[in-house]
Amino acid sequence: MKTARDLTLEAAQSAGSSRSFGGRAAIRDVSFLQVKKLLDSRHDREILEGLRKVISMMYRSKPCLPYFSAVVKNVASPNIEIKKLVYIYLLQYAESEPDLALLSINTIQKSLTDQNPQVRTMALRVMSGIRVPVISQIVSLAIKRGCGDMSPHVRKAAALAIPKCYKLDPNTLPQLLEYLSILLGDKQYYVVGSAVTAFLEICPDRFDLIHKHYRALIRKLADMDEWGQLALIRLMTVYARKCFPKRFTRLKKNLSEGFYDDDTNEQVPSTPKEEVQVLDPDLELFLRACKPLLQSRNSAVVVAVVRAFLHLGTSEYIDTAVGPLVALLRSGQDLQQIVLYNIVSVCLVRPASFVPYTSHFFVRSSDLPEVWQLKIELLTLVFPHSDSQSKGLILSELEHFTKTSRNDLVRESVRAIGRCAQNDSRTSKRCLNLLLKQISSEDGNLVAEVLTVVRHLIQQDPASHLTTVIRLAKNLDTMTNPEARGSIIWLVGEFAGIEGEDNIAPDVLRILAQGFADESEPAKLQIILLAAKVYIHHINRTQKPELKGKVPDTKEGDEPDSMVEQNSPTEQDHPIAILWRYILLLARYDTSYDLRDRTRYYKALLGDSTSIQLASLLLLAPKPVPHTPSPSEGRRNWLLGSASLVIGEEAGPSGLSGYEMLPDWVQAGQEPDSKVRDEIPTKPQYGEKRDEPASEKLDSALREKAAEKKLNGVGQVTNQMTLDDWLAEEESEGSTESEEDDEDDEEEEEEEEEEEESDESSDAEKTGLVENKDKPAQHG
Repeated sequence: MKTARDLTLEAAQSAGSSRSFGGRAAIRDVSFLQVKKLLDSRHDREILEGLRKVISMMYRSKPCLPYFSAVVKNVASPNIEIKKLVYIYLLQYAESEPDLALLSINTIQKSLTDQNPQVRTMALRVMSGIRVPVISQIVSLAIKRGCGDMSPHVRKAAALAIPKCYKLDPNTLPQLLEYLSILLGDKQYYVVGSAVTAFLEICPDRFDLIHKHYRALIRKLADMDEWGQLALIRLMTVYARKCFPKRFTRLKKNLSEGFYDDDTNEQVPSTPKEEVQVLDPDLELFLRACKPLLQSRNSAVVVAVVRAFLHLGTSEYIDTAVGPLVALLRSGQDLQQIVLYNIVSVCLVRPASFVPYTSHFFVRSSDLPEVWQLKIELLTLVFPHSDSQSKGLILSELEHFTKTSRNDLVRESVRAIGRCAQNDSRTSKRCLNLLLKQISSEDGNLVAEVLTVVRHLIQQDPASHLTTVIRLAKNLDTMTNPEARGSIIWLVGEFAGIEGEDNIAPDVLRILAQGFADESEPAKLQIILLAAKVYIHHINRTQKPELKGKVPDTKEGDEPDSMVEQNSPTEQDHPIAILWRYILLLARYDTSYDLRDRTRYYKALLGDSTSIQLASLLLLAPKPVPHTPSPSEGRRNWLLGSASLVIGEEAGPSGLSGYEMLPDWVQAGQEPDSKVRDEIPTKPQYGEKRDEPASEKLDSALREKAAEKKLNGVGQVTNQMTLDDWLAEEESEGSTESEEDDEDDEEEEEEEEEEEESDESSDAEKTGLVENKDKPAQHG
């Protein structure tokens, strides 16, 4: 009854503790003496309960250092549950009490020789986690012991302990490199993954340790866990840049040949050659091993593989990686933005690969602003490489967004339409018509954005957009936005020199001069610029050809001939000259300092005949065609999958702390010899059985069976057998096997009968001998 009662109490306590740990209710605070009493108990159940209370207080950030001595003395307990909790406590507070922590080192060292591999693993993990520099040599010896352990879990713990030992004492690096070289050649893939992680932390440039294990590491890539795969892909990407030069070869393009043979006699121009990248066999081995990882459930692994293909592989490898990368958009909203940044980065390099996935980039109503901005950018990137049907679909999608009530989405859609027209001149007319429909909108900000985009499109081909400028000028009567009015006035000024006297610019200037006082400052600045351009065009038309660009000879007090000619009554009475002087007077008394200074500058520039040519160069110089880059153009050089790619320009010119760019390709002739990557075959020792994979066994068995079936005794190949022949042969083999079994059973029965007869005869002989021996004794 007493045992049953104890078991019942223990079950109740464990159930109560599990409820308290599983729920969110806070554990009731207990006094120091109660916990100390539980830790000093002789019963494992009470010690375990006390340790659970201490660990719970530790995770609630309550002071648990006073229990250090009481907890550490239980490190020698044979109960593995108690050892786990003591080790967790030691990892947290060993640095605060180094002297007391050293008292437990001997006990932990004894646990390294325990029969249970889990205990050995925990002991090695705890010993390396105690951040006391004095025990660095002891930790190094423990790692050495762990490298030769039979359990792969202990060897994995040894690999993870190497960076911790290096941080304790960097002088142990030569010893740690020896242990690391052993672990890199381990046969277990999860040991190798931890070894690669340790390699990247302590010696990422020691590629001499990687050469001999290169191909073995590549073969274990698909079997590693996600962390090991990420570390190995990162290592091999850098390794490939430093050990494999980038080579190209020139191949002839496949051109269509003549249908008839007579065409070959004609002179065929030399076929152009194109450069094709040639991959090293070892590099191609790595890229082929990465292909199955595109189906990984971990999005970081997929992005790492895409990064390797992008920076190491050819265009074919990039095309195979695009689909799995786009499939990551099915993940949650927290990952969609990060995935889209990586997709945009790849799309900037190879946009044609994303054309089949255009429908995945359409904006949904539930998308966040950060998500739909990147999707719209992707639509503009794939637009020039799409077919006519896809282009129409993209433009219809963007036109739909220009009619929504969200100003930020409307503005971004207008800019996207402008980038589409900029990248594909064949659709610029349709894009321009879509934008001109938005000019009558009541939203002034939208109209200003539309006119900015329209101005950029007109500048690409000014000669074919004269009617568009006239159409825009007619909207000045109803336009109220200052930036929109300024854009239209600037466009009219750019076209002021076309068609001479029949140009609409002087008429537009006359209308604008009437309401000059009511205009905004941006519009006034453009009106002054328009007046200067109209006046300089008028001077160039009326000035004598022989006086253009000529500096007249003048004496002191004399005026130039051209100035005298300009000041002639006929010239001064011209409507454009009168309009120019009127604009100067209006701007002279304006309240804006900038406007008055700009007016004085133009007046001085155009008032002197010697500066007319200079004024023409300043005001009428051809403007460069504006090119609006993609919003993520500045992220092109950031490494795929990095945090600096997501943050962008805010990360600084060199990226976030710890960011490292990929090294440049090694120059041809400076790479290490490929023989350093040859594996040294290890022969099995006498009595040691080689571990042959199941696939090799199956292949060898199939080859042997095929050889037996195909070849007869002479070595000639037999005729092909049909399905009925195979079935008949199997039935005959089955009957012969059954007959052989029956014969074997009969032989075994005959042997048993002979053995029984021989036993009986031997028994009879023995009894006869005994009787013969007894007879003389009886006579005696």
